[in-house]
Amino acid sequence: MNHEIEQKLLITEIIDHIDAIQKRFQAEGEDEEKRWMMMQTSDTGVIEFLQVATVQMLHVLDAIGELEPTNGISISKQYNIPRGTVSKITRRLAEMDMILVEPLPHNKKEVLFRLTSQGKKIFTLHQQLHQHINQNVRHFLNQYQIEQMRFLLTLMQEVMKTSWVDINEGQDKPLQNKSTHFPTNEVEYSRELEEKNEIFAMLQQLDANKLNRAKQLIQLAFFEE
Repeated sequence: MNHEIEQKLLITEIIDHIDAIQKRFQAEGEDEEKRWMMMQTSDTGVIEFLQVATVQMLHVLDAIGELEPTNGISISKQYNIPRGTVSKITRRLAEMDMILVEPLPHNKKEVLFRLTSQGKKIFTLHQQLHQHINQNVRHFLNQYQIEQMRFLLTLMQEVMKTSWVDINEGQDKPLQNKSTHFPTNEVEYSRELEEKNEIFAMLQQLDANKLNRAKQLIQLAFFEE
Protein backbone atom coordinates (compact mmCIF):
# COMPACT_ATOMS: atom_id res chain seq x y z
CA MET A 1 0.00 0.00 0.00
CA ASN A 2 1.17 3.49 -0.84
CA HIS A 3 2.67 5.17 2.26
CA GLU A 4 0.59 8.36 1.90
CA ILE A 5 -2.65 6.43 1.44
CA GLU A 6 -1.89 4.22 4.46
CA GLN A 7 -1.10 7.30 6.55
CA LYS A 8 -4.45 8.89 5.69
CA LEU A 9 -6.32 5.65 6.45
CA LEU A 10 -4.57 5.32 9.81
CA ILE A 11 -5.35 8.93 10.74
CA THR A 12 -9.03 8.36 9.92
CA GLU A 13 -9.09 5.17 11.98
CA ILE A 14 -7.39 6.86 14.95
CA ILE A 15 -9.92 9.72 14.90
CA ASP A 16 -12.78 7.20 14.77
CA HIS A 17 -11.32 5.32 17.75
CA ILE A 18 -10.88 8.52 19.77
CA ASP A 19 -14.54 9.36 19.17
CA ALA A 20 -15.61 5.82 20.12
CA ILE A 21 -13.51 5.85 23.32
CA GLN A 22 -14.96 9.20 24.35
CA LYS A 23 -18.53 7.96 23.81
CA ARG A 24 -17.80 4.76 25.72
CA PHE A 25 -16.46 6.64 28.75
CA GLN A 26 -19.42 9.02 28.69
CA ALA A 27 -22.00 6.25 28.36
CA GLU A 28 -20.51 3.47 30.48
CA GLY A 29 -17.86 4.95 32.77
CA GLU A 30 -20.17 6.39 35.44
CA ASP A 31 -22.43 3.34 35.60
CA GLU A 32 -19.49 0.90 35.65
CA GLU A 33 -17.80 2.75 38.49
CA LYS A 34 -20.96 2.95 40.60
CA ARG A 35 -21.72 -0.73 39.98
CA TRP A 36 -18.22 -1.67 41.16
CA MET A 37 -18.58 0.41 44.34
CA MET A 38 -22.00 -1.05 45.12
CA MET A 39 -20.57 -4.56 44.76
CA GLN A 40 -17.94 -3.78 47.42
CA THR A 41 -20.42 -2.92 50.18
CA SER A 42 -23.51 -4.29 51.91
CA ASP A 43 -24.38 -0.91 53.51
CA THR A 44 -27.88 -0.07 52.25
CA GLY A 45 -27.39 3.65 52.90
CA VAL A 46 -24.24 3.70 50.74
CA ILE A 47 -25.95 1.73 47.97
CA GLU A 48 -28.99 4.03 47.98
CA PHE A 49 -26.73 7.08 47.71
CA LEU A 50 -24.71 5.61 44.84
CA GLN A 51 -27.90 4.83 42.93
CA VAL A 52 -28.74 8.54 42.72
CA ALA A 53 -25.27 10.14 42.93
CA THR A 54 -23.78 11.98 39.95
CA VAL A 55 -20.10 12.14 39.01
CA GLN A 56 -19.93 15.74 40.23
CA MET A 57 -21.41 14.76 43.59
CA LEU A 58 -18.68 12.15 44.00
CA HIS A 59 -16.03 14.68 42.95
CA VAL A 60 -17.25 17.20 45.53
CA LEU A 61 -17.22 14.48 48.21
CA ASP A 62 -13.67 13.59 47.16
CA ALA A 63 -12.56 17.22 47.39
CA ILE A 64 -14.07 17.60 50.86
CA GLY A 65 -12.50 14.32 52.00
CA GLU A 66 -9.07 15.40 50.77
CA LEU A 67 -9.20 19.02 51.97
CA GLU A 68 -11.52 19.04 55.01
CA PRO A 69 -12.33 21.33 56.58
CA THR A 70 -12.73 23.22 53.33
CA ASN A 71 -14.89 25.85 51.66
CA GLY A 72 -16.65 26.18 48.33
CA ILE A 73 -13.82 28.13 46.68
CA SER A 74 -11.28 25.37 47.33
CA ILE A 75 -13.70 22.69 46.10
CA SER A 76 -14.35 24.69 42.93
CA LYS A 77 -10.61 24.96 42.24
CA GLN A 78 -9.94 21.31 43.07
CA TYR A 79 -12.17 19.95 40.29
CA ASN A 80 -12.78 23.08 38.19
CA ILE A 81 -16.49 23.05 39.07
CA PRO A 82 -18.38 26.39 38.94
CA ARG A 83 -19.05 27.94 42.36
CA GLY A 84 -22.81 27.90 41.78
CA THR A 85 -22.74 24.19 41.01
CA VAL A 86 -20.65 23.52 44.13
CA SER A 87 -23.24 25.38 46.24
CA LYS A 88 -26.10 23.30 44.81
CA ILE A 89 -24.23 20.02 45.28
CA THR A 90 -23.11 20.78 48.84
CA ARG A 91 -26.71 21.68 49.79
CA ARG A 92 -27.87 18.36 48.34
CA LEU A 93 -25.09 16.42 50.10
CA ALA A 94 -25.97 18.07 53.41
CA GLU A 95 -29.63 17.10 52.95
CA MET A 96 -28.50 13.50 52.33
CA ASP A 97 -26.39 13.55 55.53
CA MET A 98 -23.14 13.09 53.63
CA ILE A 99 -21.48 16.32 54.78
CA LEU A 100 -21.58 18.72 57.71
CA VAL A 101 -21.86 22.48 57.16
CA GLU A 102 -20.07 24.60 59.77
CA PRO A 103 -20.54 28.41 59.75
CA LEU A 104 -17.44 30.37 60.73
CA PRO A 105 -17.88 32.35 63.99
CA HIS A 106 -16.23 35.49 62.59
CA ASN A 107 -17.86 35.29 59.14
CA LYS A 108 -21.47 34.13 58.91
CA LYS A 109 -21.38 34.14 55.09
CA GLU A 110 -18.48 31.69 54.97
CA VAL A 111 -18.99 28.01 55.78
CA LEU A 112 -16.72 24.99 56.00
CA PHE A 113 -17.56 21.45 54.93
CA ARG A 114 -16.65 18.14 56.56
CA LEU A 115 -17.65 14.56 55.81
CA THR A 116 -20.13 12.77 58.04
CA SER A 117 -19.47 9.14 58.99
CA GLN A 118 -21.62 8.09 56.02
CA GLY A 119 -19.80 10.51 53.74
CA LYS A 120 -16.48 9.01 54.84
CA LYS A 121 -17.71 5.57 53.77
CA ILE A 122 -18.41 6.90 50.26
CA PHE A 123 -15.08 8.74 50.18
CA THR A 124 -13.13 5.61 51.22
CA LEU A 125 -15.00 3.47 48.70
CA HIS A 126 -14.32 5.96 45.91
CA GLN A 127 -10.62 6.02 46.80
CA GLN A 128 -10.59 2.21 46.62
CA LEU A 129 -12.14 2.47 43.15
CA HIS A 130 -9.35 4.83 42.05
CA GLN A 131 -6.73 2.38 43.34
CA HIS A 132 -8.50 -0.50 41.57
CA ILE A 133 -8.56 1.41 38.27
CA ASN A 134 -4.92 2.45 38.71
CA GLN A 135 -3.86 -1.18 39.18
CA ASN A 136 -5.83 -2.25 36.10
CA VAL A 137 -4.30 0.53 33.99
CA ARG A 138 -0.80 -0.46 35.15
CA HIS A 139 -1.51 -4.10 34.34
CA PHE A 140 -2.81 -3.10 30.90
CA LEU A 141 0.23 -0.92 30.10
CA ASN A 142 2.71 -3.60 31.24
CA GLN A 143 2.10 -5.47 27.98
CA TYR A 144 3.84 -2.69 26.02
CA GLN A 145 7.56 -2.12 25.54
CA ILE A 146 9.39 0.85 27.10
CA GLU A 147 9.78 2.60 23.75
CA GLN A 148 6.07 2.20 23.03
CA MET A 149 5.16 3.73 26.38
CA ARG A 150 7.60 6.61 25.83
CA PHE A 151 5.93 7.32 22.50
CA LEU A 152 2.45 7.11 24.06
CA LEU A 153 3.47 9.51 26.85
CA THR A 154 4.94 11.98 24.35
CA LEU A 155 1.82 11.75 22.18
CA MET A 156 -0.46 12.41 25.16
CA GLN A 157 1.66 15.39 26.25
CA GLU A 158 1.53 16.87 22.74
CA VAL A 159 -2.24 16.30 22.51
CA MET A 160 -2.76 18.20 25.78
CA LYS A 161 -0.73 21.16 24.45
CA THR A 162 -2.41 21.30 21.02
CA SER A 163 -5.54 23.24 20.10
CA TRP A 164 -7.44 21.60 17.26
CA VAL A 165 -9.42 24.81 16.76
CA ASP A 166 -6.48 27.18 16.31
CA ILE A 167 -4.47 25.11 13.82
CA ASN A 168 -4.50 27.05 10.52
CA GLU A 169 -6.95 25.57 8.04
CA GLY A 170 -5.61 24.42 4.71
CA GLN A 171 -2.05 24.00 5.92
CA ASP A 172 -0.83 20.44 5.62
CA LYS A 173 2.38 20.71 7.60
CA PRO A 174 3.76 19.02 10.70
CA LEU A 175 3.42 20.69 14.10
CA GLN A 176 6.35 22.72 15.35
CA ASN A 177 9.07 20.70 17.00
CA LYS A 178 8.65 21.08 20.77
CA SER A 179 12.22 19.96 21.62
CA THR A 180 10.92 16.91 23.48
CA HIS A 181 13.64 15.15 25.46
CA PHE A 182 14.02 11.40 25.07
CA PRO A 183 16.27 9.55 27.54
CA THR A 184 19.14 7.98 25.58
CA ASN A 185 19.59 4.85 27.71
CA GLU A 186 17.98 2.85 30.52
CA VAL A 187 20.16 4.45 33.22
CA GLU A 188 19.14 7.94 32.15
CA TYR A 189 15.49 6.88 31.83
CA SER A 190 15.54 5.34 35.33
CA ARG A 191 17.11 8.47 36.81
CA GLU A 192 14.62 10.72 35.04
CA LEU A 193 11.70 8.58 36.20
CA GLU A 194 12.97 8.70 39.79
CA GLU A 195 13.25 12.49 39.66
CA LYS A 196 9.74 12.81 38.25
CA ASN A 197 8.38 10.58 41.01
CA GLU A 198 10.13 12.72 43.66
CA ILE A 199 8.61 15.89 42.18
CA PHE A 200 5.18 14.26 41.98
CA ALA A 201 5.45 13.15 45.64
CA MET A 202 6.24 16.74 46.69
CA LEU A 203 3.32 18.13 44.67
CA GLN A 204 0.93 15.69 46.33
CA GLN A 205 1.72 17.29 49.70
CA LEU A 206 0.55 20.76 48.57
CA ASP A 207 -2.92 22.15 49.11
CA ALA A 208 -4.91 23.64 46.24
CA ASN A 209 -3.53 27.18 46.65
CA LYS A 210 0.11 26.09 46.88
CA LEU A 211 -0.34 23.69 43.97
CA ASN A 212 -1.69 26.51 41.82
CA ARG A 213 1.28 28.67 42.84
CA ALA A 214 3.71 25.86 41.96
CA LYS A 215 2.05 25.54 38.54
CA GLN A 216 2.49 29.28 37.91
CA LEU A 217 6.16 29.17 38.92
CA ILE A 218 6.87 26.17 36.67
CA GLN A 219 5.07 27.90 33.80
CA LEU A 220 7.16 31.05 34.26
CA ALA A 221 10.45 29.19 34.72
CA PHE A 222 10.28 26.64 31.93
CA PHE A 223 7.49 27.33 29.40
CA GLU A 224 7.25 31.07 28.85
CA GLU A 225 9.77 32.63 26.49
